[in-house]
Amino acid sequence: MNKKLGSQTLIFDNVNVKEGFALAGPKEQQGNLGNVFDMCLENDKFGEKSFEKAECKMFKTAIDGVLQKSNTPVNAIDSVLGGDLLNQIVSVSFAMRAYESSFFGLYNACGTFAESLLLGSCLIDGGYKDKVICISGSHFSTAERQYRYPLELGVLRSPVTQWTATGAGASILSNDTTEAVCRITRGIAGRVIDLGIKDVNNMGAAMAPAACDTLTQFFKDTGSSPDDYNKIFTGDLGKLGKKILIDLIKENGFDLSDKLEDCGAMLYTDKQQTYQGGSGAACSALVFNSFILNNFKSGNYKKILLAGTGALLSPLTSFQGESVPCIAHCLEVCK
Repeated sequence: MNKKLGSQTLIFDNVNVKEGFALAGPKEQQGNLGNVFDMCLENDKFGEKSFEKAECKMFKTAIDGVLQKSNTPVNAIDSVLGGDLLNQIVSVSFAMRAYESSFFGLYNACGTFAESLLLGSCLIDGGYKDKVICISGSHFSTAERQYRYPLELGVLRSPVTQWTATGAGASILSNDTTEAVCRITRGIAGRVIDLGIKDVNNMGAAMAPAACDTLTQFFKDTGSSPDDYNKIFTGDLGKLGKKILIDLIKENGFDLSDKLEDCGAMLYTDKQQTYQGGSGAACSALVFNSFILNNFKSGNYKKILLAGTGALLSPLTSFQGESVPCIAHCLEVCK
């Protein structure tokens, strides 16, 4: 059976989101969505000796949390798909030492959660797996000293920067329709898009063209439009990137001005001085597994799009003067 629509979009007939769990950091708890997370940390160390150990513990806590919240035994999970921002995705890989499920380690930077949902949906809908966990996360303090500067330096931040979110979000995908909070019905994997932006602080401007490319292709493949959705969420373009995407995609004939929300821009208040909002692999994972799923449960949402965006740079490529290639994956989620 052909499950491809148009040139790139995939059709899923039996992929159900059973439950989600969102674990957030202390700064995120003080933000706009602090009251919807399942768990919030009292401090960034999470009782560990290092920020990196704390991030690993966050992943294990999120996996345990979604299992408990959904009353799912750990041996019912066939596979875990996930990633983080640290070199060699050590946070989630090390966390998986505690589980017997098979593991797919993924990296699409801040687009990793959408990537995990897309690949998890393929495994479920193809009949290869019955239940999988999709997870991604990030930690401000680990990402800052890997990608930018040691925190102790107190380097001034650019007005176009975003704040790497601390948190981890996990979803259980299942082939059992009786367990569904919502369903993943279609999805599209994005292309790598690079328009030559070299400012590593301006991630929103770098990623917006990739989001525009993926969303435009999805609308063309499916014959749908923004009017068909309650909301369209991007992963972490931030406030500036959100504005750029609205302008770019309008040139392609699609108006997102009344539909578009950005997970990174949603996380923090203006008083928290995060400038353009949040970034990081935790952004879309946190918002999807709390705010979005809650709106499906309450009946406020019937159909949304989630477009996870990622900047595929590394410290090495930045130091060598490379531009920032980016990607965006998109999922259609329905009640």
